[in-house]
Amino acid sequence: MQNVVTHFPGHGTLFEEKYLEGKSEGKAEGKAEDILRVLAVRGVPVSDDVRKQVTACTDLDILTTWFDRSLTVSRAEDLFSAEEDDPAAS
Repeated sequence: MQNVVTHFPGHGTLFEEKYLEGKSEGKAEGKAEDILRVLAVRGVPVSDDVRKQVTACTDLDILTTWFDRSLTVSRAEDLFSAEEDDPAAS
């Protein structure tokens, strides 16, 4: 009989941790692309600084907030307005 090694989710193996990190990074990249796409479709100009800040962010909660704001802001810089007003949000 052959030994079969199985790994179940939740075991915290290095492989699982790296897989989940990659999955999370992929979601963040996709969300950042969505934000920039919404702004582009709406005709909102995006500066290089804004583009860099959006694409560098890996926090899905922040990206979700920015996505929601991207639907209504008139300036791309307004995506970040609450973070500037609220130091606890950084």
